[in-house]
This record gives sequence, structure tokens and C-alpha cells, in this order.
Amino acid sequence: MTSQARRVAQAIDALRHGWPIDMAGAGVLLPVETALPPAACQRLLIGAARAATLKLANQREAAVPHAPVLIRGAEPFDLALARAVADPSLDLATPLKGPFLAEPLGWAGAAAAALELARLAGILPAFMVAPDGAGEAQPVDPADLAAWADPGQLIVATRARLPVAAAEQAEIVAFRSANDLREHVALVIGQQGAAPPLVRLHSECLTGDVLSSLKCDCGPQLDAALAAMAAEAGTGGWGVLLYLRQEGRGIGLVNKLRAYQLQDQGFDTVDANTRLGLPAEARDFPVAARMLNLLGVRQIRLMTNNPEKVAALAAEGVEVAERVPHALPANPHNARYLATKRDRSGHLL
Repeated sequence: MTSQARRVAQAIDALRHGWPIDMAGAGVLLPVETALPPAACQRLLIGAARAATLKLANQREAAVPHAPVLIRGAEPFDLALARAVADPSLDLATPLKGPFLAEPLGWAGAAAAALELARLAGILPAFMVAPDGAGEAQPVDPADLAAWADPGQLIVATRARLPVAAAEQAEIVAFRSANDLREHVALVIGQQGAAPPLVRLHSECLTGDVLSSLKCDCGPQLDAALAAMAAEAGTGGWGVLLYLRQEGRGIGLVNKLRAYQLQDQGFDTVDANTRLGLPAEARDFPVAARMLNLLGVRQIRLMTNNPEKVAALAAEGVEVAERVPHALPANPHNARYLATKRDRSGHLL
């Protein structure tokens, strides 16, 4: 692990524990969600979409959900108020907040990097800005994030035969990166050959894959992909399922469940994410391209309804010989979710 990636890892660990980080260019920042009392400050750092919800940023600024906004209160923010400001799922319980003043932000690059660190840590993208001389904190620099995201650090850790219900002739391949604790896997079904395999990029979904949630189509998509690959193997072809540890399109399990709360209040999946100050799409597709490269796969038939996946893989040098549609019937609980994917995210449904 490089020294830059180590600083990011240590910063993520600090944020999950509620410890401050010293973001170069921004000073000492304390994570609103996990900070421990006593803590108070005069200013908060939040995302533009959340600021727009609080009537502190215009809609043009809010079109960039990860853009940072600095706000000041008439009185210091204690933890309870800071969390109520940061978390839109608390709006119904704490409807009256403010008045707040949006201040000019001369360190937008460092602030945006801090919000990205919060996403990587799986916490709300909001920070209490500590006064100068606030004490010891974990140092990190915005430039460190580029080293952390380098897919070239990914390697094959191990592989083993893994008969599955869909196909007895299957092999699981585990990948590991020195920069990341998440371990992605590939399931290779059938005998690897020269023909382009049927490939599915499937992002982890605990609620859908394991608990059979009806709010999304992830579980049925996973089952259908495995069945299609098994059918390919039965006729001399093969398939590769890339299972990516990127829950909630990259925002993490807890924040995904917060978005579910907002969906129950009437917001669609895109608006729910942006109201949290998080991107609607934060998955790392270059890591999937790296996994295929390590498997020796250069050309694929991609099972997807998402043109962005095709473009992202092509940008990383993977030739998508064919896009294979992967649409499944809706149910009463996910019909709106699927319509949002079609109408707002460009999925070909």
C-alpha cells in the first residue's frame, strides 16, 4: 500500500470511529454522523443538494450533488442540531431548522474530497468544521484519493471450484487490493474459451440478493444471469458473473437504507440519494475492467440495460461485442424504481 492510500485508509477508519481528520487545505473536520459528544462548532460542511433542501443553494448548484457548501448558524451547532441538518430522513421529526447563512468556500477542492471520504466510509457526507488549533487529527490530502482509487492495485487472491445451484461446473475467483478492504469476486461458469463470454456486472445488494427484497430487481437479475450463463455453458459457451462489493450503487448499506426511508416519503431513488448529498451513481466500473483483464477476458457480451456500463467498460479497453438485454417483470413494490431507472437514469427498459 502506498503512503497516499494508507492515509486514505486511516482517514476512513477515523471517520467511522468519529475521529477528526485534518484535510489539507480545509483544516480539521469532524464527521457529523459518528462524532462523539461533547462537540460543537460554528460552521457545517454539507453537500449542495442538502443545502438546496434547506433553501441555502440554488437548483443549478444542487445539480452537482457532491459540490460542497459551508453554512454558519446563529448559534453554535451541537451534535443533535448538526445531525438534524445533515440527515434528511430526520426532517419530518425536526422540521424547523435555521436560519443558516451559506458562506463563500475558498477550499472547495478539499471540501469535495472530504465529502467523498465520507461516502467511502459509508457515513453521511457532512462535517463539523473545527476552529483553528482544534488539536490532533488524522492527516489526509485530496491528492491521496487518486492513489486509493487505482484499479491497478487489484490482484487475484485465490480461486476454487464452486458448484452452484445454477451450474455445477463453476469456479470462484477472489480479488484483493492493498488499498481496499472490499473483496470482489468473479464466478466463472463453464469452460473458459476463446469466444466472448456472457458477462454480468452485479453490484452487491444485501436486501435483494440475500433477503429477497421486492423494492428492487437485484435478486431476480442475479438469478436470471446465473441461469443464462448456465444455458450458455450447456451449449459450449461460458459466462462470468462479476460480483462487485458496491452496495447501494456505491453509497453503502446504511445510506441505501436511509434512501429507502426517503422513498417511503415519496422521493424516487435519484432524489433520495441527492437529498442525502450523495451521488445517484457512485460505482467503480474500472475495477470490473481490471477483474476481466486479470481473467484474460478482452471481449465480452454484456448483460445489462445500462448504456453507462457499456461506455465505462469500453473506456477501460474492454470490447463489448454485444449488449444483451436483462429486463425482468416489475412487481407492485419496484415498479416506480424501474420506471425511475428508465426515465431518469437512461436504462433501456
